Amino acid sequence: MPDTTTSTASQAEPEAPAPAPVDQRRRGLPWWANPRVGLVAVVVALVAIFSGLRPSFLDVDLTLVPMQADITVFVVVGLAQLAVLSLGHMNLAVPRMAALSAFAAGFTYDKLHAPLVVGLLAALLVGTLVGALAGGIITWTGVNSFVVTLALDFGLLGLVALLYSWFTSGVAFSLHPDGMDALRSDTFNDYCAGPICGPPVPLVVPIAVVALVVVGVLFRFSRLGREILMCGSNARAALLSGIPVSRRVIQAHALSGLLCGLAGWLLAINNGAFSASVGENFLLPSFLAPVLGGTLLAGGAVSVVGTLLGAILNSVIQKGLNLLQFEVDQLQIYIGVVLLVALSLDRVRHVLADRRGVRP
Repeated sequence: MPDTTTSTASQAEPEAPAPAPVDQRRRGLPWWANPRVGLVAVVVALVAIFSGLRPSFLDVDLTLVPMQADITVFVVVGLAQLAVLSLGHMNLAVPRMAALSAFAAGFTYDKLHAPLVVGLLAALLVGTLVGALAGGIITWTGVNSFVVTLALDFGLLGLVALLYSWFTSGVAFSLHPDGMDALRSDTFNDYCAGPICGPPVPLVVPIAVVALVVVGVLFRFSRLGREILMCGSNARAALLSGIPVSRRVIQAHALSGLLCGLAGWLLAINNGAFSASVGENFLLPSFLAPVLGGTLLAGGAVSVVGTLLGAILNSVIQKGLNLLQFEVDQLQIYIGVVLLVALSLDRVRHVLADRRGVRP
């Protein structure tokens, strides 16, 4: 708010006592109100349970390496949803944005014989443009993000199916670029000799690490990220402070689309095929990882580290229940229950924080 407004208000009302420093106020919250502490405890407990019931859960080649590749995808999907949750928005078109981006990459590989990195850039570009379109529609029409992205998801669903029927046999692209198979199946240990190599890590893992670092730096240190969070906390106050709210909404949705493009490309690499089914199961994990990690549904606060922990928990649950031979329908029920519990805890943290005068 401008200084003049603050000055006028101070003349009309007695000066309020200065708020306590943030660090002191945060100490008023119990440890269980920090979702990251709880996530670490739950992950450790589940690993112990699953490895006790199925020792193969700790098998490197069977479980740990594939699970790292899965976590890579879940992390990026969670970051894609986090980008708009920072505004208090939702992106229900995450699955189809990823599918359309994967189509763009597959098209460049199959029809244009482009190298691996060019297909990645095509996926990122398409995802960014579609995300910016969603943000633009929300800004120009004033329609809720839930409605806009839901409608966009249905539209892209038909578009992706048509594109694959026009340019492929209707299933998937048949040609793959050089390096795709290595990126899918190799670990860094395949290129390292000796005891210093450490545990095997898939080649795709650093891609998610870079995404985590970039998004974390964006929201923690950059002016753009801080202004997006201010828009999510109080859009009217942000507008009165001179922040271009409409532009920040478009940019946040464009970032979400870019990360959807990266997630679709990563999943296609992990699956070994660029097909119309890429991303069809992304919606629930996209909310699960950031919400479990402490990102607020109301906007104004995000947690990149929490999103990583939420993605790890999601992958541990899925892999553990698969080894215990749970059916897919049963697996979906358990994942849904986890999300419901996460949303309930999110509300509890809101109430507790409001009572103690701090942000959760």
